[in-house]
Amino acid sequence: MAMKIAISSYSFLGFGGGPDGSDLPSAHQMIDHCVDFGVDGIEFLNEHLTKSGITTPEKLAELHQYAAMRGIRPVTLAASNNPLRTTPQERADDLMQLIEHIDWAVQLGAPFVRVLGGRWNTITDFGELTANRGEEPPVEGFTAEQGFEWIVTSLRYAAEYAGMKGVTLVLENHWGPTGTAAGVKKIHDAINSPWLKYVLDTGNFFHLEDQYAEMEVLMDDLAILHAKVYLGGSRYNVPDVDYGRVSELLSRINYSGYVSIEFEGKAHPREGIADGVEQMRKHFVVAPERALSRA
Repeated sequence: MAMKIAISSYSFLGFGGGPDGSDLPSAHQMIDHCVDFGVDGIEFLNEHLTKSGITTPEKLAELHQYAAMRGIRPVTLAASNNPLRTTPQERADDLMQLIEHIDWAVQLGAPFVRVLGGRWNTITDFGELTANRGEEPPVEGFTAEQGFEWIVTSLRYAAEYAGMKGVTLVLENHWGPTGTAAGVKKIHDAINSPWLKYVLDTGNFFHLEDQYAEMEVLMDDLAILHAKVYLGGSRYNVPDVDYGRVSELLSRINYSGYVSIEFEGKAHPREGIADGVEQMRKHFVVAPERALSRA
């Protein structure tokens, strides 16, 4: 089980800005940092490309070339979609933005686009949200059933479009309707497309009775792993993840894809990312001779 390591652009918040961090590197600088850390790939949040002014076909092509020349694979583009919009026009605009980001992924050479099940945003306090199992009541005047239909309609259309482009959508466990594994699976199964798979965020099930049992549910169609790490302690009081147990889950499905580091600790990102890379190498990157011995 020899996996590849990527770093999410989310990890670089504050990178290089001093002990507490304040400056966000450009997309090109993030690629350079990935080279320095000796990893294989990078995940971009759409807003980090936007902040770097990379929103046109020409700029995306140039970034793709730069990454290739530096030997770093753009793995995922995270589209911050939210299908739980309460007007038809808002939902149409959200879907069109998601479609645009699928095109961005094509231009970047990224095989995956991360998608979300959306948020009603009726609970804004994180502590209250996690105490409520990550779930929220719908906006007044609407129902959870309506919201589910909006999610499925949007992601089904997007998955069909993505498939025509050779891109796979990856649905993340990310609060709201996807606050539990059952919620993620319900959406995934309703869409029933080979172009929609799972991305497991290891830090987003901590609020449930058995987070590892929740993780196991997503193993049946897993495309990529988001590995949360918290050097210096979590900024949101999230406990450390037992990556030995996560490795056991992945070994059952012979997973050999990307493990993408999402640093969310209080330490300086330079130190936190380095610690995350070390943890991932310890648990997930197996030397070829050891891999052969397991066969």
